[in-house]
Amino acid sequence: MPEHDPQTHLGARSLDLRVPDTLLENLQLIADGVVAVAGFAVAAIRIRRGDDLELVIDTGMPEEIGTRIPAKLMLDELLLADDWGRLQFVPHERSDDGNGNGGWVVPDVAVSDDPDAWHPLDMLVAPLYDAHGELRGTLAIDEPIDGRRPDAERRRVLERFAGLASRAVLSAVERESFLEQVAMADTVKEIVRTTSAQLSLDGLLDESRRTLLDGFDAQQVWIKTVAAEGREGAEFLPEELRESLPAEIVQFAEQAARFCWHHQEVMTVGKAYAVPGPMSTQHFDHVVALLRGMGMASLVFVPLGAGPECLGSIVLMRSDPARPWSTVETSALLDIGHDLGRAALNARTFEHEHELVTELQALDTYKSQLIATVSHELKSPLTTVWGHLEMLESETLPIAPEARMSLDAIGRASRRMSRVIEDLLLLRKVGETAKPLSPTAVDLVDLVHDALAMTALSAQTKQLRLELDLPGSPVLALGEADELDKVVLNVVSNAVKYTPHGRGVRVVVGPGDAGRVVLSVHDEGIGISEADQQQLFSEFFRSTNPEAVAQPGTGLGLAIVQRIVQRHGGDVAVRSALGEGSSFTVTLPAARGALSS
Repeated sequence: MPEHDPQTHLGARSLDLRVPDTLLENLQLIADGVVAVAGFAVAAIRIRRGDDLELVIDTGMPEEIGTRIPAKLMLDELLLADDWGRLQFVPHERSDDGNGNGGWVVPDVAVSDDPDAWHPLDMLVAPLYDAHGELRGTLAIDEPIDGRRPDAERRRVLERFAGLASRAVLSAVERESFLEQVAMADTVKEIVRTTSAQLSLDGLLDESRRTLLDGFDAQQVWIKTVAAEGREGAEFLPEELRESLPAEIVQFAEQAARFCWHHQEVMTVGKAYAVPGPMSTQHFDHVVALLRGMGMASLVFVPLGAGPECLGSIVLMRSDPARPWSTVETSALLDIGHDLGRAALNARTFEHEHELVTELQALDTYKSQLIATVSHELKSPLTTVWGHLEMLESETLPIAPEARMSLDAIGRASRRMSRVIEDLLLLRKVGETAKPLSPTAVDLVDLVHDALAMTALSAQTKQLRLELDLPGSPVLALGEADELDKVVLNVVSNAVKYTPHGRGVRVVVGPGDAGRVVLSVHDEGIGISEADQQQLFSEFFRSTNPEAVAQPGTGLGLAIVQRIVQRHGGDVAVRSALGEGSSFTVTLPAARGALSS
């Protein structure tokens, strides 16, 4: 059997960790059987490893276990072969490399002139294919004891051994593939486990790098995410590569990532590679030369992405030329590219949301400070206006009717401005989430009576019909009395304000479900449109209904109600229709003994 030229040797590697001892023993028995039964001095079995055929069993050969020959070289030789069933025979006359030896080492032995004599350059091999026609290994036979090419009987014997070798090699390959798949699945699961809790891109890359290096037996890893929405992408690059990584590889990685994500594949660059369509062979050759200059034998580009978007890339590098990237590994890496892509997108989204929350908090703080400043600056001159207005009204000198009208207008405007300032300050107060509550038991029945007393004059003027459904004993809510007083007064006064002359308002207080108390206020007023209900609790919102706009107000009352109620752990709901009145329901946590006996 021809031997591989040492010049093309890629390095030996132990197979004991991948092929179980029982399979190695079976393969050895097959090779020994060829030697003992078929009458040959040499039998060797090779198993396909990526682009190479690796020697795993030899009987009578000087080659070391683990040496390799390119699979393509073997396949090219088989194109010249005579088909002997499972066996393929290439006579020396047909083997031609321009030098007469096909790149093989030629034993220095005498050659007989007999036409059936075995020539040192004759090749007899049984290619071992899987069910898909893929070459998985070879059984090579050499140096017949009798010095002659095998006759039909000896071929039948050799074919039986070839069949045994085929089954054993395929079992070994399938087992290796299964173990590799299990290992890669564990690596994928570990990546998902370690990165799923990461909420930052930097943390995501840091958690991923060690698993990638260990899981894929790589010497270097480079992970990079693309910039998005005005923010820089994240990157993990070992210190030793920061200065030495050529700009050509950086540019190439960006192009390769987009290309690979579009085609949903990974790209290997190294000893053997396929050049994708839009990339030139010269570019690839240049990258390969740069890699070798860095001491790297090969690398694999893995795209990171989610949906149609390429979010970055993983670049894994190996320095061992005897470790090609297997199909199982590249498939697992593509899955990891999807998983890490989704994790990167989630992290990027979280960081963006965190930035938005920070901005909103800053705006809220600014708004609160602005309200406080503006209210203070308005309050001082308003106090002066009130003081001078009281002085003018207290003067005994007669005031002309025109001047009296002006004073009245000033008074109304001042009172309205005072209400706006008070509401702004109250809105700021109840909007401070850092300000803790000091809750006590507050009787909602008492608050309703106080609110009705405050609105009694307006209700009497409009001759409203008031219906009260109040228990004879306290209904205790848990909260701050001053704030809950504002809630009840706002809801009751709104019902009185927006109910036309001669109609009714009904107020109900009582216990609710699951430790809650309820205040409901129903009116027969002008009602609220569905569109207005969507913004009803927004600050400074005024209804689009002209009848509602005609009523004085700051547009802050219901916003204050909602903030206070939510601050107390309750909720407020509205049910209304234009022309049919409105119902506001406030639900609050009950204090112990909410409905006393």
